Amino acid sequence: MFENRCYCGELTLKDIDKEITIAGWVDRKRDLGGIIFLEVRDVSGIIQTVFDSSESEENAKIADSTRSEFVILVKGTVRKRSDDTVNPNVPNGDIEITAKEIKILNKSAVPPFAIDSRDNLNEEVRLKYRFLDLRREEMQTAMIMRHKLMQKTREYLSAHRFLEIETPVLNKSTPEGARDFLVPSRINRGEFYALPQSPQLFKQILMISGYDRYFQIVKCFRDEDLRNDRQPEFTQVDMELSFVTADMVMNIIEDLLKVAVKEVIGKEIDYKFPVMEYDEAMSRYGTDAPDTRFGLELKECSDIFANSEFKVFSSALANGGIVKGIAVEDEGRLSRKITDDYTEYVKRYGAKGFPMFRYKDGNFEGGISKFISEDEKKKIIERFELTNPAILFFSVDSAKIVNSTLANMRLKIARDLDMIDSDKLNFLWVVNFPLLEYDDEDKRFYAVHHPFTSPLPEHLGMLENLTKESGSKIKAQAYDVVLNGSEIGGGSIRISDPELQAKIFNILGISEEEAKMKFSFLLDALEYGAPPHGGLALGLDRIMMLLLKRNSIRDVIAFPKTQKGQCLMSQAPSPVSEDQLKELSIRIRTNAK
Repeated sequence: MFENRCYCGELTLKDIDKEITIAGWVDRKRDLGGIIFLEVRDVSGIIQTVFDSSESEENAKIADSTRSEFVILVKGTVRKRSDDTVNPNVPNGDIEITAKEIKILNKSAVPPFAIDSRDNLNEEVRLKYRFLDLRREEMQTAMIMRHKLMQKTREYLSAHRFLEIETPVLNKSTPEGARDFLVPSRINRGEFYALPQSPQLFKQILMISGYDRYFQIVKCFRDEDLRNDRQPEFTQVDMELSFVTADMVMNIIEDLLKVAVKEVIGKEIDYKFPVMEYDEAMSRYGTDAPDTRFGLELKECSDIFANSEFKVFSSALANGGIVKGIAVEDEGRLSRKITDDYTEYVKRYGAKGFPMFRYKDGNFEGGISKFISEDEKKKIIERFELTNPAILFFSVDSAKIVNSTLANMRLKIARDLDMIDSDKLNFLWVVNFPLLEYDDEDKRFYAVHHPFTSPLPEHLGMLENLTKESGSKIKAQAYDVVLNGSEIGGGSIRISDPELQAKIFNILGISEEEAKMKFSFLLDALEYGAPPHGGLALGLDRIMMLLLKRNSIRDVIAFPKTQKGQCLMSQAPSPVSEDQLKELSIRIRTNAK
């Protein structure tokens, strides 16, 4: 019955007069009085079929009995449509099938939403009925392009001597950042596996084992709070290479991403990715993942206001804070109400306010302008290179709060003023991240990337006699690749010297006993001739979201979770039986906080 089946969207004018068979879902039906038109859809597209009652009353009757999403099989002949009936909205709208046979393979209940809807459908409904949502054209496009990207990635990496090697999904728990998903062992009672947050340790082991170029398109898991660009389970293109420098890794990844863009959206990226130091990114944009498609760069103003009579600024500076600002040439579009709303909006980033004033023709007006001295005004004009009318916004607080506030407000203002060219693809490398960060509350250092990241060779000596201040100046051989303000991948050159690894563990407060308990197999392997190595992981889901201009990462994943980590279709997670818990020696504490 299904032999020689053709795909609806692949039929063309070349197939005219051919006897063919198609199978798919009824997309639309029209009755023109004795002639029934069914648009039939499969994964490749849509084609119109015609049932003429004068030729077969039975076929027309069956066709008329169908409804949206019925599954049917049609046999017939391909013919050219008349000029006045051509449908320019579909690729093969110039042909149709004159049906000679129709068979209803399965009926359908009335769908909760139209499959061809272009409206903004309720996401909860879409996720509950994901089996229907996946029939929609935009979801099918995402899934097909995702498949093509994965195949192209495998092709590219294989051509560059990479071997695809699988690493374990069940491993021991070594939480360093996000929480692990734990899996109880039935055989080893009271003990647990953990789902991998990354194949980090195993891919380093592969380097030590002599497989000098490894990759894997791998599922990873993090039990963390979710956002539009995060999921508890996600897919990354994971790589590790031996005998490389950071530049060598970055060059390979850059070429791969150019291939990916070409494959997914057909664009040629004809420029070398710019490279920016971490410190420069934080200074100019307030974030280590800057969107460079527009200006609105941050300007350091602490020196201007060091002795200011405006106590909000001078007091904060005296207490170790900083002042930064941005100048917005808004052409008067930012009203008083909008700027008042901004003052409230910044509080979510820890800011206490969002001081501002306007500049025009050498004059300052509104906001805090009356508190600014003439000398300060002159320096502001020079610092921001003011020539056109603009509104200036400032943030004053700790460096962390100021950078977070202005980085986020920079994006919000750019969106509000429609300053972002959505067709641009601005890739950027951010390099030389801090190796360590000091936590004042815990009174200890933490690894910014992970504890296996190597410091810059010229900074190795700084690991001795560490202080809070000196530790923050040590840079890592770490690199992130950023696209339009979103980090899409990150990696580093790893530590291959067991003595250096032991020293880093010691600095991070990881005792020798704890290190052996968590990382014994890696530490043992490092003793047996570890080559210099490094790698990177690309976020496949996030790359697809950005390239296809989707608002949520859930729109490029077949079966995603909600922001509460639930699958609305399968109702996971769900309770399990007492017998299952008993077999695993687990008891649920219902009153636990």
